[in-house]
Amino acid sequence: MNRTLYTLLFHLGLPLVALRLFLRSRKAPAYARRIKERFAFGLPPMRQGGIWVHAVSVGESIAAAPMVRALLKAYPQQTITLTCMTPTGSERIQALFANEPRIQHCYLPYDLPWAAGRFLDHVRPRLGIIMETELWPNHIHQCARRGIPVVLANARLSERSARGYARFAGLTRPMLAEMNGFAVQTEAEAQRFRDLGARPECVTVTGSIKFDLTIDPQLPVQAAHLREQWQATARPVWIAASTHAGEDESILAAHRQLLASHPQALLILVPRHPERFDSVHELCRQQGFDTVRRSSGQPVTATTTVLLGDTMGELLFLYALADCAFVGGSLVPNGGHNLLEPAALGKPVLSGPHLFNFLEIAAMLRTAGALQQASDPAALAKAVQHLFEQPDQARRMAEAGLQVMKANQGALQRLLALIDRLVA
Repeated sequence: MNRTLYTLLFHLGLPLVALRLFLRSRKAPAYARRIKERFAFGLPPMRQGGIWVHAVSVGESIAAAPMVRALLKAYPQQTITLTCMTPTGSERIQALFANEPRIQHCYLPYDLPWAAGRFLDHVRPRLGIIMETELWPNHIHQCARRGIPVVLANARLSERSARGYARFAGLTRPMLAEMNGFAVQTEAEAQRFRDLGARPECVTVTGSIKFDLTIDPQLPVQAAHLREQWQATARPVWIAASTHAGEDESILAAHRQLLASHPQALLILVPRHPERFDSVHELCRQQGFDTVRRSSGQPVTATTTVLLGDTMGELLFLYALADCAFVGGSLVPNGGHNLLEPAALGKPVLSGPHLFNFLEIAAMLRTAGALQQASDPAALAKAVQHLFEQPDQARRMAEAGLQVMKANQGALQRLLALIDRLVA
């Protein structure tokens, strides 16, 4: 497949795109809004020039935030245009940078040449930065036509994804060859990009900027204060965060087993997607758990067994409330989510077996003794129980995670050096 055929198929598939938007809007009404932006019509007024950063959704937006703040500091005269593809990503961007006048935001239009061209002509960036693995052939080609350099930042490419791209070499090789920089997390991933067509001189191993996560020192203080308000200072608390459909049942089964040995245990359950908040709440109630929704403002009491984290932008705070953390997307074959957020907060980290999105980071944490994996509810309950009953072991895991974070920091500065060369 080449880019011409890809573009033709994309146009033919637009009715399916519209249907998908409609179906998603039934669960998340925000998908029915700002549709014109997705085709580069009705874009808000924007200052031209500056740097364009694309972060597809919530996770990438959070990962990009330290880089964006560093760019604002490094280029005080430049505007930063932040784009995403999802309503939750848009909400996160607006919450993170609500008080920053040099940040402007819209959805990134679909990867149609005329839409990509309209967007770029509207914004006219000096440089484009795409987070992680969100590669769009027409957007990249339209940047190349306009002489706009493009960097793939914090780039990831699993072996499975590389095989998928290789099947469409006629599309992939020209696209990667048109890009100007790849800030890649590991050497293995760097070689995959080279094999697929990236120019070798453009590929740099910088590490993962997720190691450069900084924690507000007031966050643990605020969390400890809230647990005091709950009268839960001595109560065992664990969190299952970023869970996907099919995982919540397993998490609740593990919690039920845990309550048999620790009847005061509290689970903080945080679904990954906001459209699932109501259904997960109903699942908790159907299974007989005394559940409080974080969004309700109701206090957690001695009888509360589940706190449903149904708010946006509070995940780090919810991690800070817990004694140990399970990171979701890993009991189902989704590939896992960011293991470093709880590690940075000094929490022992648990996960399921499906971590193909974070293989290297998971290996680092596992080797250091900071990560334990559980493949089913019984194993998860046993792991959480062990951490509750062996505080010294929990402390050693937490300290090991912090050491891994400290040893691997510096990726952000290496990425900024690459960006600075291209901007110059």
